[in-house]
Amino acid sequence: MRKSEWSDKELIDLLKQMPKIQDYRHPRDIYQNLSRKKRKTVSWLLPGIAAAAALFLFFILAPKFMDTNHYSINNAKQESTKEAKIAKDNSDAGGMANQESQTGQISTLKKAEGQNDHVGKTAVYDDEIKDGVVLTYWIPDNQALNLVPVSTIVKNTEGKDWLTLYNEHMANLNESEWGLSEFYPLQATLHYDNANETVIVDVPSDHPYRQGSATEQIFLGALKNDISSNSSVKTIEFTTNGEPGIELSNDFLEKLTITDVKKHAYLFYYPNGSDVPFLVPTPESYKDIKAAIDAMKSVVEEYQLQRSLLPNLAIQDVTANDNTLAITFAKDASLEDERLAVWSMEAILLTAKEFGFEKVVVSNPPAANIGPFDLTKEIKVPAAPNLRTIEK
Repeated sequence: MRKSEWSDKELIDLLKQMPKIQDYRHPRDIYQNLSRKKRKTVSWLLPGIAAAAALFLFFILAPKFMDTNHYSINNAKQESTKEAKIAKDNSDAGGMANQESQTGQISTLKKAEGQNDHVGKTAVYDDEIKDGVVLTYWIPDNQALNLVPVSTIVKNTEGKDWLTLYNEHMANLNESEWGLSEFYPLQATLHYDNANETVIVDVPSDHPYRQGSATEQIFLGALKNDISSNSSVKTIEFTTNGEPGIELSNDFLEKLTITDVKKHAYLFYYPNGSDVPFLVPTPESYKDIKAAIDAMKSVVEEYQLQRSLLPNLAIQDVTANDNTLAITFAKDASLEDERLAVWSMEAILLTAKEFGFEKVVVSNPPAANIGPFDLTKEIKVPAAPNLRTIEK
């Protein structure tokens, strides 16, 4: 750069010759303008500095943040898995508890219904009576088509006679729970005339047993069957408020002779909603045991009675030997449903009892055992059909 040819003195003299410039602003205004310019510069720089600092911190902290976030996600997953496992365990436990509850309810129901300890057996057997007394009540079904024999075992610690026990316990029958009609207690008073071996039945003047022939037949049929099943009494006398006779729908009756007609076949009757049948005698009787066994293969639609001798348990032959009935199964006999087979065996035993047999022996059985029945030995007939438990 070329050196200036002007001396300092010459420059000062030149400046003095230039026009004079005056600034009339107050010094505070000048300062404020300078300060504003300074603040604008600072306000422009700060966002950039802040952004740079944030970016710098992000690169420093990001790895740690990601590790922490990864831990939180994993932890959340673990907690979720743990909660799901707890929920499943609780559900499984609840299911098991519910299943146990249902099992308990079923056991209670079976106990309430009076099912025997042996699976599938429905009748009363001598070894179960012990020191009790068997009472049998004949209860009409819900359509009043059949009288269903229902038996129970009651205690008799005071040595009461059968009719006293009968009167005491008939109010405790659970007919509706068994799928039958509410019939007991009878609207009558029963007492025993020991001198004449007669049961006296006294009814009130407004008794319900004259309301139609069906009601009359059920009442008389239940009385005859109840007395015949529980005693050897052959005569019933009727009174109304102590006066001789009873007014029925079609007759005025003073006495009734009980004819002990047996020789029936036993069939299955299923109450509505039940898969366990009652064993019920047929309305008609048969000339011999062979005819009764054949009748067990049939359905009586009029009375809603189902066959009790299954096709797979076909009987080839039956023979009588004093008080023992011998039955021979067909060669192709088999067990398809053991529960039904048990009930079929009970129907055979009860039918045999109707003809005076005390035992049954089996030849060519499809198995050594059908439920609790040992077919290699003599089987005693039941004491009474359709065991149920009642509580006083």
